[in-house]
This record gives sequence, C-alpha cells and structure tokens, in this order.
Amino acid sequence: MNLPNLLTLFRIVLVPLAIWLIISGELRGAFYVLVVAGATDAIDGMIAKRFGMVTELGAYLDPLADKLLLVSTFIALGVREHLPSWMVILVVSRDVMIVSAILLAVVIGRPLKMHPLAISKLNTVAQIGLALLILADAGFALHWQTVHDWMIYATALLTVASAAAYFWSWLGQMAGTDGAQTP
Repeated sequence: MNLPNLLTLFRIVLVPLAIWLIISGELRGAFYVLVVAGATDAIDGMIAKRFGMVTELGAYLDPLADKLLLVSTFIALGVREHLPSWMVILVVSRDVMIVSAILLAVVIGRPLKMHPLAISKLNTVAQIGLALLILADAGFALHWQTVHDWMIYATALLTVASAAAYFWSWLGQMAGTDGAQTP
C-alpha cells in the first residue's frame, strides 16, 4: 500500500459523508468534502506518476473511487432536485455501461487493461466541476443559474462523448483490432 492508494481509499471513505451531507441539506459541508475529494484525486495521480508509484491496485481503485463519488453525488443531487433527472440518468447509465462492458469482457475471457481515455479525464473534471458548482450555487446562494445550466449541458455532451469513445474502443478490443482503453 502506497500514499497514492491511501489517498484513493480516503476518497472512497469520503463518499458516504458527502452523500449524507447532500441528503441532509448541508450543501456547504458537502461542497467542502467534494473539494477535498477532488484534491485527493489530483494529488494521488500526480504523486503516483511523478514518483513512480503507479500500481495495478491503483489502476483499479482510482476509477472506482471516481465512479463511487460521482455517481453517488449525482444521484443525491438528483434526489434533492438540484440536478435534472435526465442528467443523473445519463451519468449513471454511462458508468453502468462501462462497468458492464468490463464485466462482459472478463466473462468472455478478454479482460480489458485499465488505461483512461483523455475524454474520460475531461469528463471526470467536468462532472466534479458541475457537482461543485451546484453545491456552491445552492449552499452559498450564489444565484448562478445560467452558468449552472450551461455547465449541465457541457457535462452532458462530454458524458455522451466519453461513453461513445469507450464503446468504440471496447468494440475494437472485442474484435481484436484495437488496444484496450477503459476508464
């Protein structure tokens, strides 16, 4: 176990706290928890690459932590009606599609290697940014509805683009014509 993996595990531990704060209406607290979670995401990756601490465990844990945090946060924000239901469905469906594709690949004996696509990294940043924007807007009464709306549509576009990129990459690997690229 190394420092980047410990930071990733810490991010996973923050998930229930963030969800509880959102559901309880403590949006300022949830905002701060998500800021810490986002910072640990950036820091663990930077440390792992800079100091040669990249591990196979980390390659699985990091995207799992991202998915747990983002999917849970989006569902909680949807339940509290801070996000439109179509956006929540889009984000959750993308991740269910990716996880299903990974599991199917394993079942048929063609497991995927864990290498994130650039569009997926951008999508993750946009989703974290959207969640933070919504929490800040509601928690601090900023009244940024126009920015909020534009960010929803930009994030939705990136989510669809990321899903499509993974789908094509997955199809390529299943056909044996492309290297594995997963979140």
